[in-house]
Amino acid sequence: MAKYTKIIKDQLLYDNPVLLQVIGICSALAVTNNASNSLVMGLALIFTTGLSSFVTSVLKDITPNHIRMVMQVFVISFFVIIVDLFLKAYMPEMSETLGPYVGLIITNCIIMGRAEGFAMSNPPLASLIDGAAAGAGYTLVLLAVAIIRELLGFGTVFGIRLLPETFTSWSLMIMPPGAFFILPIIMWIMYNYIHKNEKKGGK
Repeated sequence: MAKYTKIIKDQLLYDNPVLLQVIGICSALAVTNNASNSLVMGLALIFTTGLSSFVTSVLKDITPNHIRMVMQVFVISFFVIIVDLFLKAYMPEMSETLGPYVGLIITNCIIMGRAEGFAMSNPPLASLIDGAAAGAGYTLVLLAVAIIRELLGFGTVFGIRLLPETFTSWSLMIMPPGAFFILPIIMWIMYNYIHKNEKKGGK
């Protein structure tokens, strides 16, 4: 249990794929002007990363080394297609809003990184937890950026108005460059928080 707790803590905080590894940030910059979009994208990544890591781990012992990357892409593509079909069937508006970014989950460095870097050398359950935790870490960052951008850009969070109608919205926040201002600030805050914790732990 302690091992699984450490895996979750690392992926959420100390080894967060977006904040500390700085991977998977394309969609973090693209879909974060709306919290609802970010939540759906995050859940899609949790589903895909967790299950693709699990299946990759299950198949690792019977997969020839020279085709392991092909196998990983195939597994990831399978789960991405499931997500894409689900959104088109049950959430067509969201599917249209997210557009190509759902399909581009296949190329997300977080998923391939966890499959190659963890699932290929660890048991299935640990790989499932690691993949889902990495997706959750990604989702938390997306939501943090999206909530700030949506609040300042529209005065709402998840479509619920929190700021008065008289609030002057920051149009920059709803444009793609808005994410370039918010994400680095969050990364800086998190880096300093972890750095201070490490210094305290070393005393």
